[in-house]
Amino acid sequence: MTFRMPPEWAPHERTWMAWPGPNPTFTTDAELAEARTAWAAVARAVRRFEPVTMVHGPGQGESARALLGPDAELVERELDDAWMRDIGPTFVTDEEGRLTAVDWVFNGWGGQDWARWEHDSKIAGHVADLAGAPVQSSALVNEGGAIHVDGEGTVLLTDTVQLGAGRNPGWTREQVEAEIHAKLGTTKAIWLPHGLSGDYGRYGTQGHVDIVAAFVSPGTVVVHSQQDPAHPDHVRSQAYLEILRGETDAKGRPLEVVEVPAPTVLKDEEGDWADYSYINHYLCNGGVVLCGFDDPHDGIAAGIFRRLFPQRSVTLVDARTIFSAGGGIHCITQQQPRI
Repeated sequence: MTFRMPPEWAPHERTWMAWPGPNPTFTTDAELAEARTAWAAVARAVRRFEPVTMVHGPGQGESARALLGPDAELVERELDDAWMRDIGPTFVTDEEGRLTAVDWVFNGWGGQDWARWEHDSKIAGHVADLAGAPVQSSALVNEGGAIHVDGEGTVLLTDTVQLGAGRNPGWTREQVEAEIHAKLGTTKAIWLPHGLSGDYGRYGTQGHVDIVAAFVSPGTVVVHSQQDPAHPDHVRSQAYLEILRGETDAKGRPLEVVEVPAPTVLKDEEGDWADYSYINHYLCNGGVVLCGFDDPHDGIAAGIFRRLFPQRSVTLVDARTIFSAGGGIHCITQQQPRI
């Protein structure tokens, strides 16, 4: 049996999300309320284009319905956190076009001391069951935000995630690639050395690729470009650009690299280096939901994505609250392909 992960721009059946509940990420009632408002704004933006199913923890449905509206599709399951990209399944199709769900091992982004994953490690199976998809289990510790595919055999990975000691100690690069290729139907992996500097803070993922680079069509990749030398990501983004400009995809095509300037803000509200990134967007049927930061570069990024996706409507949603918790719009959404 062979499998293929469709690219994100392929048609979706729906989007899956998880509702924020009390946990170490949202430490106060005010933080939780802000998170719920931010998650709801993303869900409403996506729902303009396709159905959204929100998974919520026991007793949390009323809060979700209050912000999502009476017609929201809600499902109750035990949850630890709210990052559906990482805790949910990676949907693929088999050679007959049937839907299958890859269930990676989830261990709290490398077993971080603040993380809990007793329930989140089971969410992929629950979502697969709700979607009516059989499960392909993997022994690889991995998350949905740590991979990005072009749908034609190429996948982006980062050394500090799949080869990180907290996730897959003892795995070689060749072993990781073999497992990724077997589950996603890819044949070529392009490795970046690390993620953005801010992604290594307390609530960081330790290097997810989906705030660094993403395919937007076969042969074309958007890349985070920090153009201010005062930010440590200036050096990092130059390295990403050099690597990707020197690469070909699985079909042997040189990559077309599109630089997306980072927001102008250099530090977040806590005074740490910001990893604000427009790369962490979400494609849905007829739409692009783009991270906004109330920043002068929001319009520039929106213009780039409008040129890349002229048939789609680009919607900016303020993502600063989501980033303060450790991720972005792509991190809280997970597509289910239409079959």
